[in-house]
Amino acid sequence: MKITFILPAIGKKTGKKYIRTWQQIEPLTMATLKALTPDDVETEFFDDRIELIDYNKDTDLVALSSEVYTAKRAYQIASEFQKRDIPVIIGGYHASLCPDEVLEYADSVLVGNAEQVWAEIIQDFKRGDYKKKYYGETGFSVLPDRSIYQDKKYSPLGVLETGRGCNFNCEFCAITTVYKQNYHCRPIEDIVKEIKESDKKYFFFVDDNIVANPAYAIKLFKAITPLKIKWTGQGTLTMANNNELLKWMKKSGCEVILIGYESLEEDNLKQMGKAWSTELKMDTLTKKIHQAGISIYATFLFGFDYDTAESFERTVNFALKHDFFFAAFNHLLPLPGTKLHKRLREEGRLIKDKWWLDSRYKYGDIPFIPKNMSPEELKSRCTKARKEFFKFSSIIKRSLTLLKRNLNPFLYIIFWDLNLKLKKEVEGKLGLPVGRGLDELPK
Repeated sequence: MKITFILPAIGKKTGKKYIRTWQQIEPLTMATLKALTPDDVETEFFDDRIELIDYNKDTDLVALSSEVYTAKRAYQIASEFQKRDIPVIIGGYHASLCPDEVLEYADSVLVGNAEQVWAEIIQDFKRGDYKKKYYGETGFSVLPDRSIYQDKKYSPLGVLETGRGCNFNCEFCAITTVYKQNYHCRPIEDIVKEIKESDKKYFFFVDDNIVANPAYAIKLFKAITPLKIKWTGQGTLTMANNNELLKWMKKSGCEVILIGYESLEEDNLKQMGKAWSTELKMDTLTKKIHQAGISIYATFLFGFDYDTAESFERTVNFALKHDFFFAAFNHLLPLPGTKLHKRLREEGRLIKDKWWLDSRYKYGDIPFIPKNMSPEELKSRCTKARKEFFKFSSIIKRSLTLLKRNLNPFLYIIFWDLNLKLKKEVEGKLGLPVGRGLDELPK
């Protein structure tokens, strides 16, 4: 048996550059699937983000992993193989949120994680007697097999998983929907083993909230401290409430942490499920993280019901005041399966229910009607906020603050490299179609 793994891109345009965000980061899902696949099964892998797919290759099963932005492209890829009577199974977060939609374009769908059911899936497809839906539970059982990357040129940054899910219940978040507001910890000994077996010293921990379980996080950070690595990850501002946690984060090699601030408007925070957060608390906790020697990649969302024109200026000023390593100023997205998508649909404010499949939808478009401004104004103000933060004068000021906060020369080089790239890409992605261009979906 032969399985072809494919990671779809957000879209393709022949002869033109496309959306490059994260495209050179190792796709951990594919290495995990490879590790779960028996040795007697042949495998190959196409990363649609960086290479062309050979649709004429002989294979017995195509396995795709999809997120909302790559769903349309995944369906288009699936149709090309189905024309040759090759079965296709699709998994990933989008498949877990929209399994019935996925089955309109694939032969089978995997809902949840693959670890507990991948062996069953392979056996069923070998026999030609497979189920329409497979349900996987969360459980860590293997170390990723990165041999599937072969000679692909990915970033030298190592990618590693320490847990899945999040214990918060934000209205807009797909992760909390998929994992039902739970956080699942990976065995620490497996994490240590994976780091030791790697030839890398710089890692990105891909967890959506690495500090979701503070007691576990402290144990993890203590265990990896002797390995002398440097790492970045994602977490919540609540980490600053725990001095021991902050201390061990830094000692274990944390250089930059991505934190979703979302909004400075208290009514927005209450509506989204972050009532514990206020601008005053954000200010105090941000200072504590910076004082610990950890830089912050701050993300903000706009388009909530209590956002006004003043919200943008206030937020940019907050980001400049704290000299964040990076900051993102994005518009709200009603992701399928989330409470936000359901609420906006019930209120009649979705421009199109399944906006991610709309041939007219382009990256950066607003797929819903905000309360206090038009979709066009929301899009324009987000772009303006990005431009303001990534002005050259802002980059210089923030670089000088970084030197006082952290004297790591490698981090300083990364700061300049990525800030200049982000400055250039502020508008570069806007207007690019999601999918294979303006092609319609397969019938």
